[in-house]
Amino acid sequence: MDRFTPLTPHLAISPTVSVVVPAMNEAENLPHVFATLPHWIHEIVLVDGNSTDDTVAVARRLRPNLRVIQQRGKGKGDALRTGFAECTGDIIVMIDADGSTDGREIIHFVGALVTGADFVKGSRYASGGGSDDLTFGRRLGNSVLRGLVNVIYGTQYTDLCYGYNAFWARHLAVLDLDCEGFEVETLLNIRAAKAGLRVHEVPSHERCRIHGESNLRVVRDGWRVLKTIMREWRRPPTEVGLSPAAQPAADQGAA
Repeated sequence: MDRFTPLTPHLAISPTVSVVVPAMNEAENLPHVFATLPHWIHEIVLVDGNSTDDTVAVARRLRPNLRVIQQRGKGKGDALRTGFAECTGDIIVMIDADGSTDGREIIHFVGALVTGADFVKGSRYASGGGSDDLTFGRRLGNSVLRGLVNVIYGTQYTDLCYGYNAFWARHLAVLDLDCEGFEVETLLNIRAAKAGLRVHEVPSHERCRIHGESNLRVVRDGWRVLKTIMREWRRPPTEVGLSPAAQPAADQGAA
């Protein structure tokens, strides 16, 4: 039992969990973000996008044992790809550094993974989820693009462009990120479906950014998402060997 990490009085897991946090000029937000992260995670990988503020210094002061990776390229997709490659945990969780995602929800993502899921996506539209930050334009764009993905790829996603996701690190090869911008969430969702991964949604509540301004631009990034959807439609799927049914929790390292 020493290899199990207690999450609650009723749940312990053996897999280790890495949390990837892409950040650029988020020094004011990191105290709020890190305060929500559970104590049982294996590692935090902060990918710094060449910040001009004290992002790295603040992060190291808050969590002296975190790993800081300097991003060489640009964009959220590039930052996540960089961070994923550095993770040593069995499970990888991606959250935002602006305070919009709540680290206390990580237990729901991990719980779904250890009970049979391959890829778990947060949904603001699932029962129990929500958002304090969805403008009419973002909501409309997400709805149209989500509907297109569901029709083309035969999925039943309730959310598409949301940055709170988790998956087993062993699936990195089939996810094979090769994008730079905010279209990364859509790419992950599509490739997970095309590869035949067991995808599970969990409700998540998106909060407003605490400090600073978002780099997201609805029209520009919506166009990038649309191009990603169509590009992936023409791309041959990467198959992954899966058992016909979900493995029992004990096989996934839960007790």
